[in-house]
Amino acid sequence: MELTFTGRGMEVTDRIRDAAGRKLAPLGRLEPRATSVELELIGEHHPRFDGVKRVEAALRVPRKTYRAEAEADDVLTAIDRVKDKLERQVRDHHRRTRSAKQRAGLESALTQAPAEE
Repeated sequence: MELTFTGRGMEVTDRIRDAAGRKLAPLGRLEPRATSVELELIGEHHPRFDGVKRVEAALRVPRKTYRAEAEADDVLTAIDRVKDKLERQVRDHHRRTRSAKQRAGLESALTQAPAEE
């Protein structure tokens, strides 16, 4: 899974890259078809927000894109929150598709006549 970083208003350091790679690795295990994760790190310079860091992420899978964003006082906490949101989206999607397949299998089993011997 490829990680792409974009920094707006802040520098993306090697420490942030390594930490994000470690924290986002479980997403690759949850969704093995994932091709890339795009992270956009934004440093808010508005005085009202007082230096809040925002992280926007897009997890790309063939035919599907999961998106999440989070804000925190530091970048690593925001990355944790984004990871939790993406993980929840992937789990919910798998749960929905699995239950739909199970319903389809159950309906076909009920409509088939029992075999007579």
